[in-house]
Amino acid sequence: MYDEEDLDEIREARESWEAETRDPVIDRFGERKERFATVSNHEVEDIYTPADVADIDYDEDLGFPGEFPYTRGPYATMYRGRTWTMRQFAGFGTAQETNERFHYLIEHGQTGLSTAFDMPSLMGKDSDDPLSDGEVGKEGVAVDTLRDMEVLFDGIDIADVTTSFTINPSAPVIFAMYVALADQRGVPREEIDGTLQNDMLKEFIAQKEWVIPPEPSLKLVTDTVEFAAEETPKFSPISISGYHIREAGSTAVQELAFTLADGFAYVEDAVERGLEVDEFAPQLSFFFNSHNSIFEEVAKFRAGRRIYARVMEEWYGASRPESKRMKFHTQTAGQSLTAQQPLNNVVRVTIQALAGVLGGTQSLHTNSYDEALALPGEEAVRVALRTQQIIAEESGAADVIDPLGGSFFVESLTDEVEAETMAYIEEIREMGDGSVRDGVLEGIQQGYFHREIQDASYEYQERVEQGEEVVVGVNKYAMDEDTRPDLLHVSEEVQERQLSRLDSVKAERDDEAVEEALDAVREAVEAEENVMPALVDAVKAYATMGEIMQVFEAQYGQYRETVGLV
Repeated sequence: MYDEEDLDEIREARESWEAETRDPVIDRFGERKERFATVSNHEVEDIYTPADVADIDYDEDLGFPGEFPYTRGPYATMYRGRTWTMRQFAGFGTAQETNERFHYLIEHGQTGLSTAFDMPSLMGKDSDDPLSDGEVGKEGVAVDTLRDMEVLFDGIDIADVTTSFTINPSAPVIFAMYVALADQRGVPREEIDGTLQNDMLKEFIAQKEWVIPPEPSLKLVTDTVEFAAEETPKFSPISISGYHIREAGSTAVQELAFTLADGFAYVEDAVERGLEVDEFAPQLSFFFNSHNSIFEEVAKFRAGRRIYARVMEEWYGASRPESKRMKFHTQTAGQSLTAQQPLNNVVRVTIQALAGVLGGTQSLHTNSYDEALALPGEEAVRVALRTQQIIAEESGAADVIDPLGGSFFVESLTDEVEAETMAYIEEIREMGDGSVRDGVLEGIQQGYFHREIQDASYEYQERVEQGEEVVVGVNKYAMDEDTRPDLLHVSEEVQERQLSRLDSVKAERDDEAVEEALDAVREAVEAEENVMPALVDAVKAYATMGEIMQVFEAQYGQYRETVGLV
């Protein structure tokens, strides 16, 4: 963007400024830190100039919003057309309690629903399983059968709302329940809209919720991708999730690199299945964390769009613009929330949410200030939602597309994040002898991802303990008095109510029809066919989550992690 003569003049002027203006001030007053860096430990200079972005080609590297390589945004008008979807995470107790929270959020202006499930549901266990005792409804809503799904969306028009389901090992069963609910209500399958997290590779890398081994888990994910391409074209069958990789302690670059690698692995598996990339790629979506270093997060989002567009086109032959747009949901950083002085979390969440908006997110969840202590209460949820609404309506951040585009600092950092991310992706691809999918599976087996994240997490914690990384209210500006707010408490009666509903379903259903439906699932698994049609039939017969998941376990076995982290 500048010719070499201009750049030389700028470099000379900077050297003069350093010697004549900056250095005397530093000599007299010093600087408040010896080293300045982002949360992910990217060292930052004191000032950036055109010389730091001398290699950028505007057309090839930036372009315009809605045009390749989508660095400046996936859509032409972005928030000037409509704001991002405000999607607050909700789920606790029984389906009835969560349904009431859904209605509360909709009444207060939420534009999309996001469902949290309890641990038994996440792990494919029924509420009456002995392993579920004490966990039913505690960290999310309990869903055992289609009956729970019916109650969960009572009074909510699923043809008129987008719904996200944060669930992984048992995600195909939940997807089947939602499709069955649409069929039951007469809503055309092609009209239902939402997102299924369903990212099993991320589970083996970071979050550690699994049932069956990686390869068959990947097969089930591809089943949902194929089914969605044919039956539910508006629904994203997978949300490729960096959020949990970052929550496990990764850097921003690791989060982006490992998430994109997972995404490319799913693409390769679907293509090997025989699907055309342009047939399913438009339905893929991503899910990222937004942490405290606002400019690093913006750079991460912009670099991610550029990498995705180029790789999808060059490696996988995507031709449709929709196949090359990286669309993503953002959630503010749960790991940054502190139990000490929890109201400080309102400020953290605001900064992180603003980073997501400045980075061009398509939907956003803002954490509640009390989430380091318990499931969020109603007041905390309302403040979290109002935070998004204030950013959208009052800050002006939604009025300009890519407002930080052209910043010497942000463009330089975007290039840096892109280069480091691609280095990781190429390393993973090399582990798979040219296949990203095989490289990811090999990396899981070898413990590669675990070690990379573990090392980054350890280094960050060292910086916190040494005071190099400040956490306000924890290692600086701490207080002795208790500042805890009133917290939401999930009663033990929840489990009793859920067990009563499950007993009623089992008593009322046609047991013979259930057995026939489960046999059909078993036959589909054994024949290596797409299991989704059989799952939809099984949940319509009111087969339970646990009964269906036991079919998968019987065929594929349970997964036990064996890698060492040394």
